[in-house]
Amino acid sequence: MTAPSHRSFEQAVPLDRPEDLVGFETSLPVIAVRRRPPLAFTVAVAFVVLLIAAATAPSLFTHFDPLVGDFSEGLKSPGWAHLFGTDRLGRDVFARTVYGTRYSLLIGFGGVAVGLGLGVLLGIIAGQRNRILDESVSRLFDMLSSFPGVLLAMLIVTFLGQGMLNIAIAVGIAGIPKFGRVVRAQTQLVRDADYVTQATVYGLSQWQVFLRHVLPNVLVAIPIIATVYIGSTILIVSGLSFLGLGPQPPTPEWGVMLAESRDVLRVAWWPGVFPGLAITATVIAFSVIGNFLQKKFEGRVA
Repeated sequence: MTAPSHRSFEQAVPLDRPEDLVGFETSLPVIAVRRRPPLAFTVAVAFVVLLIAAATAPSLFTHFDPLVGDFSEGLKSPGWAHLFGTDRLGRDVFARTVYGTRYSLLIGFGGVAVGLGLGVLLGIIAGQRNRILDESVSRLFDMLSSFPGVLLAMLIVTFLGQGMLNIAIAVGIAGIPKFGRVVRAQTQLVRDADYVTQATVYGLSQWQVFLRHVLPNVLVAIPIIATVYIGSTILIVSGLSFLGLGPQPPTPEWGVMLAESRDVLRVAWWPGVFPGLAITATVIAFSVIGNFLQKKFEGRVA
């Protein structure tokens, strides 16, 4: 039994006969190569998963009580006993940062839910063929957008009062234009599409056309915007808490921790730096995820 001969490509297809190469490339199998997600996106997703785990089961990450402190351990620098050090009341900063994830994410997701619900409703109303409704809702969006998010939320909290629910409502109202404008534009675009016109010609009612064709195509981009806005919501909530309009001490919320660290920042940096880093990392993580999903939706990522 003779060993199989191993001929080179030049021997199999002579290079002096270019006509033999015609059609050779097309006969090769096409292998689809799927690119891996960017490293930044992978790290951001891992960090968000870690945040959700910390918000769901904070006791898995630390055994310290975030509300109980020891005055003799006040302002201990970071070390093995206390990873993030202690605050002026001797409370473990790492434990308070971990437990604060629950409050920040809860209010953040609640604010996005409020803004998403009202924004989608108003955007769909504005996107219909009614000029009066369109102008009225558009002017409402312009009025809400004329205020910075933090300032508008402060005004609403002033009228509604303090509390996690009121803060979520205030932050959600501030985010209505972000969702409403996108839904309005998408509704107008889908409403005039050929497949919507054909569905109407085939005898479907307006409600059937809306539920089957308009609404699904309008809402397809909403999760992307919501992901980006979660980070902005958490930033606004932390700002309100820092100003004393959010959860009150001794609640282990990131903005509250920043406010409590102002008096000792010159002698101890850790009570304020670590919750500040938590806010920054959370905002960046959600922004990276949202930007990647947006590029994927627009076809700019393979």
